[in-house]
Amino acid sequence: MKKRIISLVGVLAVVISLVVGVVGCASQPHQETSIMVYCGAGMKKPMDEIGELFQQQYGTEVQYNYAGSDTLLSQMELTRKGDVYIPGATMYIDKAREKGLIDYEQRVAYHIPVIAVPEGNPANITCLDGLTKPGVKVILGDAKVAACGKMAKKILEKKGIFDAVEPNVVAYRDTASKLVVDMCMGTAEVTINWQASFVGTEDKTDLIEIPREQNIIKIIPIGTTTFSERQKVAKEFVDFCASDQGKAIFNKHGFTAYPSPKYE
Repeated sequence: MKKRIISLVGVLAVVISLVVGVVGCASQPHQETSIMVYCGAGMKKPMDEIGELFQQQYGTEVQYNYAGSDTLLSQMELTRKGDVYIPGATMYIDKAREKGLIDYEQRVAYHIPVIAVPEGNPANITCLDGLTKPGVKVILGDAKVAACGKMAKKILEKKGIFDAVEPNVVAYRDTASKLVVDMCMGTAEVTINWQASFVGTEDKTDLIEIPREQNIIKIIPIGTTTFSERQKVAKEFVDFCASDQGKAIFNKHGFTAYPSPKYE
């Protein structure tokens, strides 16, 4: 009888441990070790912080591939790997959707273009027309691969001065962050780039606002890929970026969270 009681106690202990284990697993963060996010280089600062916070709360590491928005789109189409895409403007996610690469979407913030010059403004640029001054050294994003480049070209075309500015362009860069480096180092005298990209460079650069009627404000979208093998956690990451918590991080890094009455 004593042996039987001991045996029953042992069985009961096993059952209890299994039940506790199941309940424990249900309350744990996701078991996926990581997701991969294709992200425009201009959003690196807020997205790095969001990735760390997401990992703390969900237990999933966020790995980023930072590059120009169009470059990332080509990589996605070629490899069909990865989980989330966040380009610098909605036109890229529209293209991705048309190609069947994106399904679930949210919008997180605005990209606001500004004129940027090295600290002290050596070429005395005060407006867009200043980029047409003979001999001024202009540097722009590459419109073929980067959202910042396509945006700058459209702004100059809208103003009707792109053909006059083009001879002054000394180089094209494939990411917004490289334009920031150029301005900080004084490689050129002026660029057009996202305002948020210059947060933290106030002692090395000066910014000139582009009048609203001349400007082209872009919305930053984010979406899950159709080929993601971690659809559930990818969707939760997208929602996390678009949550009040995620948008607060964008605001912290100089962006304006979506939606904003000022830009609607």
